[in-house]
Amino acid sequence: MDWLGLSLLSAFALATADTLTKRYLSHYHAGDLVLVRFGIAGILLLPLLVARPWPELPLPFWYWVAALLPFEILAMWLYMQAIRQSPLSLTLPYLAFTPVFNTLTAYLLLGETVTLQGFSGIVLVVCGAWLLNAESATSGPGMDVFAPFRAILHERGSRLMLIVALLYSLTSVLGKGALQYVSPGFFGPFYFVLLGLVTTLLFSLRDTRPLQVLTRHPWAHLGVGFFMALMVLAHFYAIAHVEVAYMIAVKRTSLLFGMLYGAWLFAETGLVKNLVAGVLMILGIMLIVA
Repeated sequence: MDWLGLSLLSAFALATADTLTKRYLSHYHAGDLVLVRFGIAGILLLPLLVARPWPELPLPFWYWVAALLPFEILAMWLYMQAIRQSPLSLTLPYLAFTPVFNTLTAYLLLGETVTLQGFSGIVLVVCGAWLLNAESATSGPGMDVFAPFRAILHERGSRLMLIVALLYSLTSVLGKGALQYVSPGFFGPFYFVLLGLVTTLLFSLRDTRPLQVLTRHPWAHLGVGFFMALMVLAHFYAIAHVEVAYMIAVKRTSLLFGMLYGAWLFAETGLVKNLVAGVLMILGIMLIVA
């Protein structure tokens, strides 16, 4: 499977994990959700890590990982805080800005550049992702695409999600930096096992419940963890073979998959209206891969 197929698989797996979280774990606290998404995925990926020989891990590799871990945990925690404090329509659109930020972070840290055509595709994907979620924040029919812009002035969740988008632009680049020294097949399991361990230890410092949290609702946890594990494997295999900004732009189609899940499982309305946003995202992907 090429990088495009892997990126779409990563997007689909992420949207599925999000949907299972919403359907079965919506009553959890933000910290508990972080534990489930990182901890269970790490447990499921542990056999892949143990079963293969470890490559040599030079000191620069550990520098990338040491920089990556705190940003990843902080981003997920802020993400959960944002969606708990503000409406999804005023927070999720900001995730679309990650690939735009990537054009700068990837250039500064990895020296990657994108073409004008590729950047145009990124912009189309961002516009589609924005329209997909920027539903009206006021009473009345229709969709107010500028509502999230205005919300940043008075919605703390909107400001938090913009920070999350910036943090994810760093984590995606730092992750690719670490891939200079190891294969994606090793780094995906290694990173999430380490992430799960660090997250559990951090939350244990403030609470004695982490292991209890991980053992509740086992089937729902396994479902979320499986798709998070699939997401991370597809993510690192894809990002190893293409510029970071392109891969993350395609991965943001997870918002489109999420919309389809919403219509199917939660009877959410506006499917036809939102197909316009989906078309924009598809056109953007076509420009990126052309």
